[in-house]
Amino acid sequence: MESFDEPHVARSCLSATTSGGRRAVLLTADGVRIDAAYDPPDGERDVAIVVAHGFTGALERPAVRRAAQVFSGYGGVVTFSFRGHGRSGGRSTVGDREVLDLTAAVGWARSLGYARVATVGFSMGGSVVLRQAAGAQGDADGRVDAVASVSAPARWYYRGTAPMRRVHWAITRPAGRLVSRVGLRTRIHSAEWDPVPLSPVESVPLIAPTPLLIVHGDRDGYFPVDHPLSLAAAAGGAADLWLEPGFGHAENAAEPELLRRIGAWVAARTA
Repeated sequence: MESFDEPHVARSCLSATTSGGRRAVLLTADGVRIDAAYDPPDGERDVAIVVAHGFTGALERPAVRRAAQVFSGYGGVVTFSFRGHGRSGGRSTVGDREVLDLTAAVGWARSLGYARVATVGFSMGGSVVLRQAAGAQGDADGRVDAVASVSAPARWYYRGTAPMRRVHWAITRPAGRLVSRVGLRTRIHSAEWDPVPLSPVESVPLIAPTPLLIVHGDRDGYFPVDHPLSLAAAAGGAADLWLEPGFGHAENAAEPELLRRIGAWVAARTA
């Protein structure tokens, strides 16, 4: 499977206005059609927040819609479904080519007139926002102004918890990919990574001086706290680290109060 090497932007965007916002189909640099939506801000805001969901998520899922609703108090919000998820085309590469999907969404946010764009990613999306920010330095359309990574892994191939062993079964086994496609509406690429993409912990040192927030729960059943600690250490003091008592994993566990704090952090760092 070909890995992400350079920042790319969407080559085209087909969009339509809907009540309260806009839906779009974005075309990534490698030709995958990505389902996306835009929610306008609640009031006058000049920053866009691009939300990157976790594995098996999609822009229509209640947890993603809840995050979009909260974040609209701090800026315009772009949500999208990663390749292989929801109504988007292609097949999931579980964090590799998804960087192109995010870059397409960032480019669309800028085309909507936002000079400042922040990314907020959850779990798999949390790893993608780190890799995208690291690779998009110096690229006008793909560059971001702040990054928040929530419940992200620090390294690839982690199997230290039962939930992650189930995830790896779903990714690597034909029966697992069938269950994912039928039951979770997630279509997974069967090819292994070749080469292995830059890991989140390897990406973090390349993000500065872009503001970076790392958020993780002490009850995360997928990735224990050594993952956010590793990410923060790799940032060399250039990241804010929130270890949240009682917080579980990703967007499904993120309560409105935590989402509001993340939105306020984005607004403060992009002011």
